[in-house]
Amino acid sequence: MKSDTSDDLLRRAVLWVAMLNLAYFGIEFAVALDIGSVSLFADSVDFLEDSLVNILILTALGWSARNRARVGMVLAAILLVPGLATLWTAWTKVNLPVPPAPFALSITGTGALAINLFCAFLLARHRHRSGSLTRAAFLSARNDAFANVAIIAAGLVTAFAWRSAWPDIIVGLAIGVMNADAAREVWQAAREEHSAAA
Repeated sequence: MKSDTSDDLLRRAVLWVAMLNLAYFGIEFAVALDIGSVSLFADSVDFLEDSLVNILILTALGWSARNRARVGMVLAAILLVPGLATLWTAWTKVNLPVPPAPFALSITGTGALAINLFCAFLLARHRHRSGSLTRAAFLSARNDAFANVAIIAAGLVTAFAWRSAWPDIIVGLAIGVMNADAAREVWQAAREEHSAAA
């Protein structure tokens, strides 16, 4: 009975995280397009990716350890998508280096930080359950919170110190690197889980 309750709590947490990420993706993507921000674009794609990851987790929770490990390997590949999108967006921004609206950048980053901290809080107690799947969700929410602090800082630097596109571009590229590192960690956890199941 206790296991069923834990599974229900995990499913509920993952569902909430998926819905919150999908909702904020729409908000952040619209603002990113409006103000021409690389970091917000990268983070919005990451919100969409997080939503898809959590939907996959919700679907795969009842599967065997080996099948969960396979899904974990797929999730590791999915975690690379925001990084690739960020590289493309950064490249186009370097060719036309207009700084984004700094206050809209910081305010949107603050909203993203609140969402990601809440999601990390929901997932923290479950991060060691179901192997690589819940680890992927927790790492993603945690890393995104760090990225949001950097987005807020980029907006403040652009507003008060360096009226340039570069703070936004640098933060956007850093988000891409962070996603690549999370993908590596999830891949390793999934490989270990797959080996243990075999």
